[in-house]
Amino acid sequence: MDFSALLQQAQKLTHETQVSDDLPRVERTLPQVLQATQELHSRVSQTGAQDMQAHILLGHKGIDLPKISQKLETLSSRKTFEPLDPISTTDIQSFLRNEKENAILSVIEEVHKNSYQAAQNQKWEHTMNDWKLEKVKLMNALIGPSQNWIDIRKGPEQTILNESTFGGRSSLNNQEMAYAREVYEYNKLVNEGAMRPSLVQRFAQVAESFNDSKVNDIWEIMKYMTNVTPSPRTQDPLRARCTQAQFIEQAKRYLENRYKLFMQTVISEHLRDAQRGGIPSVLNLVGSFVGLKFANQNNSTFIGLQDGHVEGKPLWPMVYYCLRCGDINSALKCMQMAGPGHDDFIAILEEKCRKPGQKINPKLELQIRMQYKRQIRNAIDPYKRAVYCIIGCCDIQEQHPEVAKSSDDFLWIQLSLIRPESDENSEHLTYSALQAMILEQYGEKHFNANDQPHLYYQVLALTGQFEAGIEFLARFDKYRAHAVHIALAMSELHMIGGPRNLQEPLLSVDIEDPQPMRRLNIARLIMLYVKKFEITDPAEALQYFFFLRNLRDTEGRNLFLVCVSDLAIECRDFDLLFGKMQRDGIRSRGLIDQFESSHIDAKMACEMIAEEFVKKGMFEDAIKLFDLAGNHEQALRYTSILLSQVVHQPSKAGSLRERLQRMALEFTERYAGAEKNCDPQTWSTFSLLKELVIFFDHYHNRNYQPALEVLERIKLVPLKMADLEACVHNFKRLGGEVCKVIPDLLLATMDIAYNKYKVLKGKDDLNELKLKQLNYLREQAKALTNMAATVPYRMPGDTNNRLVQTEILMH
Repeated sequence: MDFSALLQQAQKLTHETQVSDDLPRVERTLPQVLQATQELHSRVSQTGAQDMQAHILLGHKGIDLPKISQKLETLSSRKTFEPLDPISTTDIQSFLRNEKENAILSVIEEVHKNSYQAAQNQKWEHTMNDWKLEKVKLMNALIGPSQNWIDIRKGPEQTILNESTFGGRSSLNNQEMAYAREVYEYNKLVNEGAMRPSLVQRFAQVAESFNDSKVNDIWEIMKYMTNVTPSPRTQDPLRARCTQAQFIEQAKRYLENRYKLFMQTVISEHLRDAQRGGIPSVLNLVGSFVGLKFANQNNSTFIGLQDGHVEGKPLWPMVYYCLRCGDINSALKCMQMAGPGHDDFIAILEEKCRKPGQKINPKLELQIRMQYKRQIRNAIDPYKRAVYCIIGCCDIQEQHPEVAKSSDDFLWIQLSLIRPESDENSEHLTYSALQAMILEQYGEKHFNANDQPHLYYQVLALTGQFEAGIEFLARFDKYRAHAVHIALAMSELHMIGGPRNLQEPLLSVDIEDPQPMRRLNIARLIMLYVKKFEITDPAEALQYFFFLRNLRDTEGRNLFLVCVSDLAIECRDFDLLFGKMQRDGIRSRGLIDQFESSHIDAKMACEMIAEEFVKKGMFEDAIKLFDLAGNHEQALRYTSILLSQVVHQPSKAGSLRERLQRMALEFTERYAGAEKNCDPQTWSTFSLLKELVIFFDHYHNRNYQPALEVLERIKLVPLKMADLEACVHNFKRLGGEVCKVIPDLLLATMDIAYNKYKVLKGKDDLNELKLKQLNYLREQAKALTNMAATVPYRMPGDTNNRLVQTEILMH
């Protein structure tokens, strides 16, 4: 390529460079370019690869890193935020300046520390509240205890009740409403001090109207199991239950009477074949039933039946079914009619007839056991083996499947084998062993409990395990209402074992209780049940909460009041629950007042709820409840706190300011004639803020003269220099709520003065009177500016600047 072509390309490149406005024109000779390259290389080699990359990165964005580094090196926070070094005491000015700066720094540090601590406390409080909610959900989902965990596979997760119904319709179905009416009637009698009826009987009558045989059977069992001698209120229900043989006898009596009804039903369906006749008695009933049962069998050749017949019926089936009906006398008659050869057995039956419910002569029982071991154990007659085991408590491991065809039969045999006092010379079955067999050894799976919940509950209830039975029944929507009311009825009879701590799960184990007893958290059960309808039916919810009046939460508060508090926070219908304050200062009656005869203090409930609202920052609701509680001090205090935040704002329909203004006027009207139980300073602060509401209303409506009249009356800001000293003196006695409003008050007053100044200044005919008015307004502006600079209060933002600027405009 020749030099002419190279010259043309160079000129072309030069021309293109000149056209571009993005890059500055570079005019350097080759030596200058070489020198710049060497300087760049030396700097890069000194700073290193990382600094070079930083230079390239920031330089690409137009940032000069070396200059920034120099500026950063010159900065030092030591002089700003660290305590100053002490100086010589002879330098008074430096000493005072040092002390002032140290005081400012210490205040800044203290505020920083307090702010950090407050933020930490709020964070942990929020975290703990969230955890408590999660913990409640977890506790409700578990049936295990906090001390000894139950096998979680034995119970599904606790069902959470539906909370989606918040409309005007009741969330209670027909059955729940029927129970709720009975609860109301019962609580009414309690509050009136009348004799309390049996809730079990009343609820059982209600259940009859449901036309559900399974539910009727459940309540029938409860009537039997609660018909025992009541234990003292000072005694633990679980320990009393384990030591009382009445529960065993009542369970047996229920099973025996139920079997007699079964026999009568079978006979009534086959009257022709039963050949019922003679004097009605258990013996004739059993004879007819046995005759039907073995009608198709040839008695002489029937395999397994031994020792002859009684009136043409097999002996041992007759004896067994007499015992199964609970009639030992009829069983004794059968044995006596059977002839000789059964002397020992007849003797022990006679002993049982003479001493019902008492311990039998050990020698007689020992003889029966010896006969069983030698002869009866291997007998082919299943009824004979079963009768010997029942009477003599022999072979407690034998299940007697040929005789016990149902759960009722099996349970009755097991209950008959129980001996309260152990015999050292023989095996025996205890009440707790039977309970453990039903609950832990067999459990829900054996009884097919999910498909037959009523059956498993009956087995648990008949073995005295009411707590486990109620908890199990409450898992099913169909039976939850019945389970809750069973718990209420038994709790009123002091027959339910509760946990030591109300934070326990629904069903728990206490390590000090006899195995396998459980404890039922009835408070949690009621609250879970009420959760479904507490919003739509608060009156019914209160009736159920009333059953918790004798319980205390972890903080020692009455649990009834705690539940009412939570309900009020949830539904927020304070007028319905607690009544409404009338203009004469008398509170109208609310739902809670129906319990006043039971020492339930409505004012205490209102104050408790108000304090909860304060913790949540819901001051407006807290004010209303403090007023209902008659706590004027707190009502006025929090009214002042809220007013100080909105008093300077324009009034709008439905705003917080308008609501507070209406509330303040109502308080003034009601508290004026009554004796105020509040501090004079609190009332003074409230009164000043109420006056400031009137001032700012006039100010925003441009009614300047009435606004200035309010200022003349309250003497908070000077309207002339002569008032400055008095206003500054008054400021030192003001409450913090009023002090917060002073900056806005000064600005509003200055704005009024400036607007009046502009109106006067704009007029052409300035006479001597108008000049005096202008001077008065200038003096007023000066007084306001001086007060802002004089009072010991830090004005927010640019308040001082705005005041000074306005004053300058008026001169």
